[in-house]
Amino acid sequence: MIFKQFYLESLGHASYFIGSEDTGEALVLDVRRDVDDYLEEAQARGMRLRYAADSHQHNDYLSGICELPVRADVQLLAGARAQLGYPVHYMDDGERLRMGEIEFEVVHTPGHTPEHISLLVYDHSRGKEPALLLSGGALLVDDIARPDLLGGEEETRAGARAFCHTLQEKILRLPDHVPVYPTHVAGSLCGGNIGSMLSTTIGYERRMNRMLADLDDREGFVERCLELKDLPTVPPYWRRMRSQNIQGPKPLGTLPEPPAVQPDDFERMSRRDDTFVVDCRSPEAFAAHIPGALNVAAGTSFSTWAGTVLPEDARILLVVEQPADLEDIHWQLLRIGYDLPVAWLSGGMLAWRTSGREIEILPQWTVHELRQAADRDRDLVILDVRQPAEWSEGHIAGARHISGGELPRRLDEIPKNRPLAVICGSGYRSSVMASLLKRQGRGPVFNVLGGMTGWQSAGYAVEAA
Repeated sequence: MIFKQFYLESLGHASYFIGSEDTGEALVLDVRRDVDDYLEEAQARGMRLRYAADSHQHNDYLSGICELPVRADVQLLAGARAQLGYPVHYMDDGERLRMGEIEFEVVHTPGHTPEHISLLVYDHSRGKEPALLLSGGALLVDDIARPDLLGGEEETRAGARAFCHTLQEKILRLPDHVPVYPTHVAGSLCGGNIGSMLSTTIGYERRMNRMLADLDDREGFVERCLELKDLPTVPPYWRRMRSQNIQGPKPLGTLPEPPAVQPDDFERMSRRDDTFVVDCRSPEAFAAHIPGALNVAAGTSFSTWAGTVLPEDARILLVVEQPADLEDIHWQLLRIGYDLPVAWLSGGMLAWRTSGREIEILPQWTVHELRQAADRDRDLVILDVRQPAEWSEGHIAGARHISGGELPRRLDEIPKNRPLAVICGSGYRSSVMASLLKRQGRGPVFNVLGGMTGWQSAGYAVEAA
């Protein structure tokens, strides 16, 4: 059996390539939108990509599953409870697919979503025991995928009850030795406490996963699943991902290369109301920026925070530190449903500022300057935009908490004429939110570099929720 995991840190996402040495056929599970890696893997191994499936219709990214039949003769598969807007072969619980020495058993594992399936994989060249479980969101490292993404309390409660049955009757009946490869891994917001390992085993999770403790107490398990206050805030773009995945994302085809443009054209293009300048430089560099720009620094967190502050139909113009960042930024946008940027600024901020154009300033405070300002200015609002669990562990006395994922829909709660010091863990998320607040006319706004990590390292006091 040929097996390869593809890990995408920016989304906390893992996808899988499983191939048969006997037949040269391969299957891909939980397809990311940029499918070239799978096709290149098949080509490098002299194999044919024959099947593809998603364990469920994801909330956190757009699937690439509809790309594959355009690129190769690939049969798409889905669990029988899925209702999809594109051609697939539906497979029911217990149904099997054979590829030479490899056999896949479809296991209906609802809880995270109602249609969710896992694939139990057998390698008959090794014996009759299961070789591994591709668990999707049914079992994660040190966690399970959250059941609260599809509705209110009643939907969450129903999902939790289904999850309890899934774990008791499907997952934990497997032998301890079976390796488990989840789709949602470190970095994903689909769990509250996902461990850093990219795989696990049934036995490890049976003994170490706190969510699996006392499963016999079904209602107790349900209540634990309903304890949502410390779960990560769902980014706004997630609300449209699942419906698009159910319908089937439009294949991308051949992608044009967004052009580099000079400051004159860049400024002209930026005047449209639906256009957003996204500055992908570091928070420190963003201290001087194009008026109205949003700061979402390039890196592994880009997709989450771009999807938080950009509306669905945004026309995007980019400012980058170096052109080498562009390809990764483009794919991070495409994976969460945005079009490619319209253009990027040739020469970056050097070209902009030497052309004599307007520049805005976002003041950057150290934690020491924040402390001094808080002592002398009673009008100062300290806005903590971290996740709920981070806030609960410790925050500045008197600070106000609105997590970054909620801030765009709660802007009316932010005063317009009081100074705002925005703080997160390090200064990255706070710079995103400070740029949004500045664009919306709040403030004056200050970004706190070093964040709560720096605040505590300096020995300043915190209080717990």
